Amino acid sequence: MIKNINIRTKSRNEFVDITSDIQALIEEAGVENGLCCIYIPHTTAGITINEGADPSVVRDIQNTLSNLIPHSKNYQHMEGNSDAHIKTTLVGSSQTVLIDGGKLLLGTWQSVFFCEFDGPRHRRATVKLVSDR
Repeated sequence: MIKNINIRTKSRNEFVDITSDIQALIEEAGVENGLCCIYIPHTTAGITINEGADPSVVRDIQNTLSNLIPHSKNYQHMEGNSDAHIKTTLVGSSQTVLIDGGKLLLGTWQSVFFCEFDGPRHRRATVKLVSDR
């Protein structure tokens, strides 16, 4: 089963917790055990799994990425969003999470984040659920 999660970002750089959206798709599909593949079909947005309990972790990640890859630099790409392309390359465009007992098998503090690097925009995350049975 393939489903899309629609995401509307509000900032140029933003992490959106989509864990509950993914979990809802798993429950809707009735998958008890299997795999959940999340793919971001955009060149200036990515996906990561990290701590969702303390929002300062996300801010630290965003600040560090912005310090390492500043928005304005002597980039060759003419659209003015080279930093977003580079950040997406580092963060990645897909994640795979195990499903066990109808739940995403995440660590206690983990959440799945859609990573916007060139917003605000309308985006999507494509989710493929694969059941063991």
